[in-house]
Amino acid sequence: MSNELPKRKPPWLRVTGFSGRQFEQVSHLLRAHGLNTVCQAANCPNRGECFNRGTATFLIMGPLCTRNCRFCDVHPGAPDGLDAEEPTRVAEAAAELKLKHVVITSVTRDDLPDGGAGQFVKVVAEIRRFLPEAAVEILTPDFKGVDNAAELMIGAHPDVFNHNLETVPRLYPEVRPGADYERSLTLLRQVGEGSDIATKSGLMLGLGERTEELKGVFVDLARVGVSILTLGQYLAPSKEHYQVQRYVPPEEFEQIGQLARRAGLSKVFSAPLVRSSYRADEAMGESH
Repeated sequence: MSNELPKRKPPWLRVTGFSGRQFEQVSHLLRAHGLNTVCQAANCPNRGECFNRGTATFLIMGPLCTRNCRFCDVHPGAPDGLDAEEPTRVAEAAAELKLKHVVITSVTRDDLPDGGAGQFVKVVAEIRRFLPEAAVEILTPDFKGVDNAAELMIGAHPDVFNHNLETVPRLYPEVRPGADYERSLTLLRQVGEGSDIATKSGLMLGLGERTEELKGVFVDLARVGVSILTLGQYLAPSKEHYQVQRYVPPEEFEQIGQLARRAGLSKVFSAPLVRSSYRADEAMGESH
């Protein structure tokens, strides 16, 4: 393999521009409620398609993250205190959008004693109140490994609990400083073993991982009971972020997805533009 970093995105990673009536309506609604989305904060390449489908992944607990992962476009900084009205505003927006599958994620809040777990509980409760028929998926940080985080998530009882491993253990110090591979696996295992909640995780490819390392991660995820896995191409947000080491072609994504299925993961979504929350409603439908 060449030591030179790839210079241009290949054709399969090109996406259309962000426009359309539904796109504008969703954007306006989010601004009106003073809400953030990971679609915007993380500069997701699918946000045009998702907004035009009337969907969005709500980003709670503010736009600033207490960690500075080198792959992420969410801004690091010192966040403000929690907004007590945020859970209701999220639920109201989800109701106005008439969502059937609501996805909630957050920045990492290491400044909070519970890592923000309590705010997830409140948001899920409000969504259940405003949209009792909707499925709820939460994509959480690791909550610093606080003892009762899994218990709180089980008590909130989302339909899907998602926590991303992001990459292979070897790359954590460089790509995910502040995170811990075993801590993340433990959280997934505790939620899965303690409930009937479907557990889910995701990895980015193109960071310099090796096939054998991916196989090991797949085995670990299956061992802790994860049933849904997303695999997508990493795209560097800027030259200051961790750089793409390789653009993985679509046919290789399919092959890697097959490796995950053979390891015991029942539902695997593997393609260059797949993201954790991309068409999450469809992923959940196929998981049951």
